[in-house]
Amino acid sequence: MPFKFVHTADLHLDSPLRSLALRSRDLAELIGDATRQALVAIIDLCIDEQVDALIIAGDLYDGDQTSMKTARFLANQMQRLHDAGIATFVIRGNHDALSRITQELILPPSVTVFGGRSHAVDLVRGDLALAFHGLSFAKPQAPESLLEKYHRPTPDAVNIGIMHTSLAGAPGHDLYAPCRAADLHSWGFDYWALGHVHVRAQHPGDRMVIMPGMPQGRDINEGGEKTVTLVTINDDRSLIVEERPTSTAQFERIQVDLSSAETWLDAAEFIEQGIGVARDRTRSAHLVGRLRLTGATPLSWQLRHDRDLLLAETEQRAEGLGKTWVEKIEIATTANESMPVGSVTADPIMELGELMRSDIIQQHGVREVMRDLVKELRDDLPPEARGFSGSDEAAFEALIDQLLAEGSEDMLARLKPETSGIS
Repeated sequence: MPFKFVHTADLHLDSPLRSLALRSRDLAELIGDATRQALVAIIDLCIDEQVDALIIAGDLYDGDQTSMKTARFLANQMQRLHDAGIATFVIRGNHDALSRITQELILPPSVTVFGGRSHAVDLVRGDLALAFHGLSFAKPQAPESLLEKYHRPTPDAVNIGIMHTSLAGAPGHDLYAPCRAADLHSWGFDYWALGHVHVRAQHPGDRMVIMPGMPQGRDINEGGEKTVTLVTINDDRSLIVEERPTSTAQFERIQVDLSSAETWLDAAEFIEQGIGVARDRTRSAHLVGRLRLTGATPLSWQLRHDRDLLLAETEQRAEGLGKTWVEKIEIATTANESMPVGSVTADPIMELGELMRSDIIQQHGVREVMRDLVKELRDDLPPEARGFSGSDEAAFEALIDQLLAEGSEDMLARLKPETSGIS
């Protein structure tokens, strides 16, 4: 008889809102409750699929939380699994090590929370013998590999290891319990249930090594559909791995080209079309979009002058699509040149714009000031929020280019006389 389990990690229950762009009270409530709804979806999946176990590979919580409401909610969900005869295996991650409620929480007897010393829990289902190996974070930092602390595989059993690790490193994540995927493959476990990195990855090799990603994104940098991993172990010990969606709200970046827009109505309709395409592709119940408007259009100044009106119009159209929200609008359009730059009749603001693009923002001193400002901001943020600056030097320089270009366009829009009205 096959053995089935669900593997997840990084729930970050009741994580505080991370986006200042969530101005809407309804949207803020939706995102604020989304991590709980993701756990409910996971428990529903476990019960519907009649799995034998749930594995949570760390970071149930989001740091030094003291709310017993979070604890009661988690305990209630674990009780649902207990009532369904489903075992739960939990390790504490770096965020859980900070949480005071981790030690105080009373969970059903079907829940195993691994401690700071590795041990294995043996199960038998029919002809299948299984061993679950786990080790929790005792402290928020783990600068060295934990692999050698794990027991070797239990003979004649399907061995499942549960570890919270950054592996060799990932953008936006500090190193925690670093190790190589190759070392995990060679350890001899049949399946490694990992956690910590918020993006799903399956690391190829002799064994199954899976980072499931998080089941619910919390801001635009955790965009895309979020899932858990459903694993079936057959009687011959072969493994079948499937992804199942869990996110209630899905963050997506939506790019809209306004090159063909000549009127405000044109722009609004192009934007609605772009959001509609993204809505059709979204399997999660709610879509939270960050729009980026691009292209050369005579509306470029007007879009910048009337940002609030643009946002209100866009939010209204998104609402009409159903369960669709606009988190932010980035305006990266440029103005069409009405006269050749340098001619007697050329627009002086257009001339200034050309000077800024071709000379001023390319100067080393200007770029260096911008680099310093961005680095100062980045260094003041927690590690998980630093991904906006890119994962390498090329991405960082691209961000500097973007900030300087968009800042220049915004400044020029302020100099441009206001339009006579919306058409």
